[in-house]
Amino acid sequence: MLRVAVWGTGNMGASAIRSTVAFPGLQLAGVITSSPEKAGRDAASFAGIEAPTGVSAGTDVDAALADCDAVAYMASGDIRPDEAVGDIERCLRAGSHVVTPSLYSLYDPRSAPPDWIDRLTRAAEEGNSSLLVSGVDPGWGNDALAVLAAGLCTRIKTIHCQEIFDYSTYNQPFAVKVSCGFGGSMDETPMMLLPTIPTMVWGGNIRLVGRALGMEIDEITEEVERRPLEESVDTVMGRFEKGTQGAFWLKVIGKSGGRERIVIDHITRIDASCAPDWPYPDQGVGDHRVIVDGDPQLTITTRADVPGGTRADGGNTTAANRLLGALDWLSNQKPGIYDGLDVPLQTALPPEVQAQRWA
Repeated sequence: MLRVAVWGTGNMGASAIRSTVAFPGLQLAGVITSSPEKAGRDAASFAGIEAPTGVSAGTDVDAALADCDAVAYMASGDIRPDEAVGDIERCLRAGSHVVTPSLYSLYDPRSAPPDWIDRLTRAAEEGNSSLLVSGVDPGWGNDALAVLAAGLCTRIKTIHCQEIFDYSTYNQPFAVKVSCGFGGSMDETPMMLLPTIPTMVWGGNIRLVGRALGMEIDEITEEVERRPLEESVDTVMGRFEKGTQGAFWLKVIGKSGGRERIVIDHITRIDASCAPDWPYPDQGVGDHRVIVDGDPQLTITTRADVPGGTRADGGNTTAANRLLGALDWLSNQKPGIYDGLDVPLQTALPPEVQAQRWA
């Protein structure tokens, strides 16, 4: 039984708390928050769990690290990457294995900033610990699932990893309004769509898939198209006015020898009425797809729902479970940094532990 501390209580933190309580082979040992007003609250209150967990959130990081084997680091790294690296370095040095979606550049450690790799590798060696970084959109859909799908084909022309989502139910105002720019002026480019930012976020996934399939990605380009709302709409985050950004189609394109090979694209709306000529989910507000143009032509569509939650909550849960499921594997490896190709989707838990998955 691995004792896990969850660092962060936002959308991903809530998913990680909920999953850690139920995940076979794991025990919730602590919750770390930076907000004094959240300290003392039972972890169940953040995750929508009815029964108290007996674990209270706290601001004392050292106390939490002293009482756990691993940390699910779910604090945001979007606008505080250096602080996130410092937090993770601290956990590793204290002897805790770490799983996190918070550092985009580390999706592919081979192309991450060398200074980060040096610091985190040294911390892992000092603490005899390991690190896995994987994404939230969801990471397994942009690397492991794409490689799995390709393994079902003989010839491959291109691979598309695609998210098609209505963000009106994704109640995270900063990410939706500031990072993605929904409800903002069409004359201003939001942070997530600025040149080079998409490559920083998803380029690592493209390189991972290419490497797994023997393809050297020698160029990554970006394409962005944005559409305004034709009418004002109301969502859980308030009103989004007519004429403001209502949808975008982002493509991050990995090329080899001048040919498009691996593409990660996001078709994202704040309301279903916007950009009606663009693809829609097969069902409901969103799904994820891996499309292999090859022999055969293969499409795998995935969607996730959780009781009482939105489909965005379901996607977050799968991303958290991918990370939490890696902890048993990480705990048996040499100290260091691992990626989504290293860690199997299904780790080798003993049968008696696996059996606990059955509800």
